[in-house]
Amino acid sequence: MPFAGIDVGSLTAEVVIVEQGKIVNYTICPTGSNSRKAAETAMKEALLGADLSLSDLQYIIATGYGRINIDFADKRVTEITCHGRGAHFWNPDVRTIIDIGGQDSKVIRLNTDGRVVDFAMNDKCAAGTGRFLEVMAQALEVELTGLAELSGKAENTVSISSMCTVFAESEVVSLIARGLPREDIARGLHQSIADRTAGLVKRVGLEELVMMTGGVARNSAVVSALNDKLKTVIIIPPEPQIAGALGAALLAEEEIKT
Repeated sequence: MPFAGIDVGSLTAEVVIVEQGKIVNYTICPTGSNSRKAAETAMKEALLGADLSLSDLQYIIATGYGRINIDFADKRVTEITCHGRGAHFWNPDVRTIIDIGGQDSKVIRLNTDGRVVDFAMNDKCAAGTGRFLEVMAQALEVELTGLAELSGKAENTVSISSMCTVFAESEVVSLIARGLPREDIARGLHQSIADRTAGLVKRVGLEELVMMTGGVARNSAVVSALNDKLKTVIIIPPEPQIAGALGAALLAEEEIKT
């Protein structure tokens, strides 16, 4: 029997379909301006790829900031719980999760059973998130996917004093105007994200193993900066963006079994 989890975030919506504890199919779609429509599109694509219909799904759990808009879900669960379950599925030894998404970042600590024991979250602004990196990439006139590569060419690190997205963008533009290398500025931006994230880690306490989820986990420069800052080696799962939806799908399967 197949089950599904759907995670509607600020930038993307993900659907994961599982059966007997294994991933059958998943999709990632841009959220755009309509979270309900994005959820429907993501679900339709996931079902199509798995050769299933909505009626084939035994239970659906929704998570993410847009979960209240998913009227075809059977239950809604917080993203903290779902990310913890997804990370535990990939590696049961994980104790600390760093999740940096489009508009927020969070650090979650798990016990040996994969249950959440503590967490800290930055959801007041887009500082240090995927949106922050998007804006900074535009200011540096580089594709978002090329930001890490640009940072890797740096010879020095330019300190970025502001983490507010609006002020940091102005600061970057000013630094460019002063003739400072874009590579050094990019490294400074990644370092500032690592510094801010490390503050969240300190609030919940670092316990290894550490896994990073969310779209920013694809940015190798952020991961490298965090490795250095936390003095650890961060695990990156096969598809870091689907952690929440995966956890939701696994919880949906457990809901029926219990």
